[in-house]
Amino acid sequence: MHPCSCDTFVALPPSTEGQRIIFGKNSDRPCDEVQEVLYFPAADYEPGAKVECTYIQIEQVAHTYAIVLSRPAWLWGAEMGANEHQVCLGNEAVWGRESPDGKEALLGMDLVRLALERADTAEKCVDVLAELLEKYGQGGACLEEQCDFTYNNSFLMSDRKEAWVMETSGKYWAAERIEGGYRNISNEYNITTKIDREHPDLRKYAQRKNWWNGKSQFNFAAVYSYKNTSRIEASGSRYCEGKKLLQKSHGHITAQTMMDILRDKDSGVNMEGMFMTTGSMVSVVLVDPALPGVHYFTATPDPERCVFKPFVFVENMRVQLKETASPTYGPEDPVKKKPRFQSKPDRKHSLFAKHEVAVAIIETHKERGTRITHGLRELECERMKQMEEILYCGVEQPETLLDLFPTSTVQNVALSA
Repeated sequence: MHPCSCDTFVALPPSTEGQRIIFGKNSDRPCDEVQEVLYFPAADYEPGAKVECTYIQIEQVAHTYAIVLSRPAWLWGAEMGANEHQVCLGNEAVWGRESPDGKEALLGMDLVRLALERADTAEKCVDVLAELLEKYGQGGACLEEQCDFTYNNSFLMSDRKEAWVMETSGKYWAAERIEGGYRNISNEYNITTKIDREHPDLRKYAQRKNWWNGKSQFNFAAVYSYKNTSRIEASGSRYCEGKKLLQKSHGHITAQTMMDILRDKDSGVNMEGMFMTTGSMVSVVLVDPALPGVHYFTATPDPERCVFKPFVFVENMRVQLKETASPTYGPEDPVKKKPRFQSKPDRKHSLFAKHEVAVAIIETHKERGTRITHGLRELECERMKQMEEILYCGVEQPETLLDLFPTSTVQNVALSA
């Protein structure tokens, strides 16, 4: 049985070339769903302020960090993203012995955004997520339609020095620190006996449910999964295939390596079909805090036919990413009106619409399609070369980077026409 959505990866020294952390994720969602890329500046809030998430309202914090997100256009949260402190985060759907009860709460994607807004390290993401799960829970429809498709979540987050995996079942969770090498997560629990942090009642709850006898070594995946952990390592699973792709480049993993992994269709990482890869992200973060991070996003489906466009955080940014921002419908949005999802409005942003045209040309006009594909790859290579200079030398003129992502997107649109 193949997992049915998403893969997230991280590589740290000594698996990477140079003193870099490389983060990557494919967001696998319904094939007709639009994914947008948006930037939100840092903000301050008055005491008692609230924030409206996808389904519920929760308490706002005094300060939120600047973030860049890739998200399904109909919801508030995000599939993946990064913040001004170079924390990167993505989530996965996981299923185990217990599933959310369908009650509207925080989506896993809401939790991704909230953690990026509130945590300046990967470990602090664990703290934020744990607090939110305890206080508000997780649940609600995860598709833009009336359905029972809901799930628990696992998270992979990284910063300049380490990464963490956090896997959840309701409000219960386990977390594992990754200080070097590489790690990937798909749609299975894969924290086993190395548990660095956990919910205080994680084991007691398992005992009360008769999942664990309290005497044998506690293995989170074995206890909370449907079956034991042999399923995770089964040949043919995307988790296993993703792990092999990382292992193949161990010691030499770069941003290009991660992009190639996310484009790999033979492994199933680049999904096709009714559920497909609708957005992709690759981040390069230097261990040296004096140097910037570069975050690449596609904002369109199938990374094999997309350009990874760079974004760099610059102090006091107020840029709008218009070409990858979907139309908004305010309080009249069918997601907000109850009963929800009575209709599905057009959420295509400018780049998405042009991408659809380009894909049609690539599939039906071989010569012209080849020219388009070649032009897109040239743009990507050119931008990556420019970003390497920034990664090595730092940002000498921040104002030159304010329109980096928008300009790359406009070029992407032009090449797709």
